Order: sequence, then structure tokens, then C-alpha cells
Amino acid sequence: MRLLIYGLNFAPELTGIGKYTGELAAWLAGRGHTVSVIAGPPYYPAWRIEPGYSAWRYRRETWRGVTVIRTPLWVPARPGGLKRLLHLASFAASSLPVLIMQAFKRPDVIFVVAPSLFCAPAAWLAARLCGARVWLHIQDYEVDAAFELGLLKGRGLRKVVLGLERWLLRRFDRVSTISGRMLELARRKGVDARRLETLPNWVDVDAICRPGCQSRYRSELGIPPHAVVALYAGNMGVKQGLEVLAQAARMLAAHPKLWFVFCGEGPQRDALHALCKGLPQVRFLDLQPAERLGELLCTADIHLLPQRANAADLVMPSKLSGMLASGRPVICTAQPGTELAGVVGGKGIVIPPEDAQALVAALEELADDPCRRHALGRAARHYAQRHLHIDAVLSEAEKALIHCIGGIPQG
Repeated sequence: MRLLIYGLNFAPELTGIGKYTGELAAWLAGRGHTVSVIAGPPYYPAWRIEPGYSAWRYRRETWRGVTVIRTPLWVPARPGGLKRLLHLASFAASSLPVLIMQAFKRPDVIFVVAPSLFCAPAAWLAARLCGARVWLHIQDYEVDAAFELGLLKGRGLRKVVLGLERWLLRRFDRVSTISGRMLELARRKGVDARRLETLPNWVDVDAICRPGCQSRYRSELGIPPHAVVALYAGNMGVKQGLEVLAQAARMLAAHPKLWFVFCGEGPQRDALHALCKGLPQVRFLDLQPAERLGELLCTADIHLLPQRANAADLVMPSKLSGMLASGRPVICTAQPGTELAGVVGGKGIVIPPEDAQALVAALEELADDPCRRHALGRAARHYAQRHLHIDAVLSEAEKALIHCIGGIPQG
């Protein structure tokens, strides 16, 4: 295949959408396909351009057999509603001429990754002009989430924007997303079921918690060997509702065994750090290198997965796959009946969102019961091996892409 991937985030970003888009591109290139990527310079989750890259220049590079074209991008230091929209629009505008030039090379598929939906109309038009199939992969429903989280407001605005989104989604040859509930939402937005695909986020299970792997993080952070470590590792943004972690850590300050490690970057990191000031059993880590991911995840005895209530079923946290692969139980904040609660059930403890007291109770329960921790962890690892292994997931994605080129019913 000749595949053009078009999306804002890409490797070497270590977390979130960029990580998965990079792994998808590299895996397909390794299978002998010709893969090109249009992306912005790496900036996530710190919301600052990484050293060695420019926010204002175009750049072409080769990464793991993939041709990557970086386009200019405005990155706000403190992303909010309007700033985030301008940020997304800047990439859509700067990448448009590159998209047009790449379309002249006649790719078989233009694969658009959302966010950002700003790029979708131009990608659809470019595909129609050059005869390519066009595929939209939704990592999260940015429009719905923006209104649910209060980043965008107004009943009239919401009706208009969601109407435009529905119109656009129905025009793609394929629409995929990462969970069953998110796929069902696409169906409710009017996408023909014959055009829908499930493409869950994957994990290299074999690279997480290799036999004999020893974690150095405890000694580096000064955590006692007997401690029970509760780890949050990932983006520190608005969707996560991280305040509940600080509240629980403060309520458990006198617990004889529980320690907390908060690892990552994002706009809410400083606020979380301030809320934890003076707590001796809390440690903060910057975003860690990819080669230490498995070691970091296996430092935990318990993984923490907070999520605001109104984000449920609009996103499926990408960090969950690594947590499960590490063979540790997960404490997740989700409403009963959501898909996130269903996945974590039997592999950890599900508690109500933004409920610090429930989080404290769950932490105490697992800290005092190593046998249950181990049983839940084994179930988590087994699930990851059966359902989330990178080769299994991406082999199915490759088949679906080839089938897409072969033709589908047109509306």
C-alpha cells in the first residue's frame, strides 16, 4: 500500500495519540508498505516544542522507515477553549499545502487521525481529487468532550458544530475508533455500520515487565522497599480530574505503607504539585524515556486511572493498555455501565469519579491485601495478552486497510 497518515501528533511524543500513530506508521512500514506522515513538531504533553524542532519551519525527516513532514504549529503555553481551537486551526492551515502536494503522489489511503477534526474536510477533498480512499480514525470525540468539559459553551454553538461533524463523518470511506461505545456513538452520528471499524489502542505486551526485569525507580526516588506504590503516569490535563489524587494522598499521609508517584507533564501538573506540597510520601517524575516505560509501569503495585465523569465513553484512556500489560491492578474512576468500567472490572477496582473518599477506601483495601493485588494483576496481564497485543491489533488494521482499497459500498 501507499499510505498517507495525516494527524497533528506523532513520534517522538512518548504519550497519547502521537505514540500510537508513530507505532502504527512504523509497524506498517516494517511490513513493506510505503508510509508518509504529515504532522506537527512534537510538543505533547508538555505543551512546548521539543528541542531540535521549530514551531515555524517546515521540515522533512525519515523515522523508522517512514517519511515525516513536519509543518508549523502554534502551541499555547496554557491551552484553553479558544486557544486550543486556534492551536488546531494553525496546524490545519499550515499543513494544507503539504497535503495537496502529497495528494499528487496518489496514495491509496489517506488516514486522518482525530483530533484534529479541523483537518478532516481537506483530507476528504484531497482524497476525492486524487482517487484515494479516506479513513478517519477517532482517538477521542474532541467536539463532544470540549462541550462536556466546559471548554466550549453554548447550546446553539453545540448544535451547529455537532451537525457539521455528523455531515462530515458520513462522507468518509471508513471511520474507526478505539472502543465499542465510541463506535456506537459514531453509528448514532449517522455513520453507516458497513463503514465502521474498531481499532483499539495496543501495547507491546512482551516489552512490559520482561522476566527478571528490576525497577530502579524506588531507590532513585527514596521509596522504602516495603512500600506499596500507587502510580499515575500520563498526561496531566483537564480530562483526568487529578485533584482527587492529591486529596487521597493527603488523606493517606499517615498510612504506614502507601506512597504515591505522579509521572508526566501537562497543563495541570503545577496545580497538582501545589496540592501535594508538604506530603512526604509523594514523588513527582518528569515524562520518562520510552526505553524505561516498562520499568516505570512495573514500579507500581497499584495503577491510578482518574477520569472526569462527563468524559466517560467519549475517550478511552490510552495509558490503560500499558497498565494492564504490567500485571498490576488498576483503580479507575468511572460510572457503572461505561465501557471503561467494563474493561477494568475484574482487573482492578472501579469507583465513582471525583470521589476522594472512595479512592482512599480502594487504596487501603488493595494496600492491605497483596493476594488480591496479585490476582487482579494476573487478570489484567492476561487480558492485555489476549486482546491488546500490538501484532494482533495491527494485523487486523492492515487487513482492513487493504480491504478498504478494494472498495466499499458508496453512499
